[in-house]
Amino acid sequence: MDAAISIKDLHVSYYGSEAVKGVSLSVDPGKLVGIIGPNGAGKSTFLKAMLNLIPRDKGEVKILGKSIKDVRKKIAYVPQRSDIDWDFPITVLDAVLIGTYPHLKVFHRPKKKEKQWAFACLERVGMQEFSKRQIGELSGGQQQRVFLARALAQQADLFFLDEPFVGVDVSSEETIVSILKELCTQGKTVVVVHHDLSKANDYFNELILLNKELIGFGTVEEVFKPEVIEKAYKGQFAFMKEIGVSI
Repeated sequence: MDAAISIKDLHVSYYGSEAVKGVSLSVDPGKLVGIIGPNGAGKSTFLKAMLNLIPRDKGEVKILGKSIKDVRKKIAYVPQRSDIDWDFPITVLDAVLIGTYPHLKVFHRPKKKEKQWAFACLERVGMQEFSKRQIGELSGGQQQRVFLARALAQQADLFFLDEPFVGVDVSSEETIVSILKELCTQGKTVVVVHHDLSKANDYFNELILLNKELIGFGTVEEVFKPEVIEKAYKGQFAFMKEIGVSI
């Protein structure tokens, strides 16, 4: 079986400064993987470069053994909320309906079947009662649930989420985590950029620990050790212990 994700010697630069340095790793299907590391570690850059959303200096990325362009329909991506125009005049249901577009024939529009599926995805995230609302009228947690529903509507095999828990309420976070874990039990692969180390042990099967370069990769038990975390967080490690983050 091909790896869900295979990365070899990935390098990415911004304005001449290297943001990701020589990362190589392989993720098996059915894993819930957290990308963690300090601020400025290149977590979101790494995710976007993996998906060809920003240029790479060099390196190879294979998804299910193929290039990104050959498996694009099998990939769902949820960007950071700050990257989305929440003033765009679109209803909740129509936002989710966009997730069905990759499976439509050229020049075809969504019909009853697609609308029913989009509504079912809204039900799965507990947002069916908001289907006619404008997306900008929702709270942060509600917006994030809607974009997860859009990802579900794509019927993808791999899900990539960039900081999905920033600015969301506890209930929404619990709902999202539950659905992500359920996806993995179905054989889907889920990769999440995450900043809160206190939740890493509960949320993920595996961790990618970055600080521009790969510091650690493996099971939570293998990566979530003081000596490994210290390499990434350096001077911040003592502060983390002071505020009660258990490693």
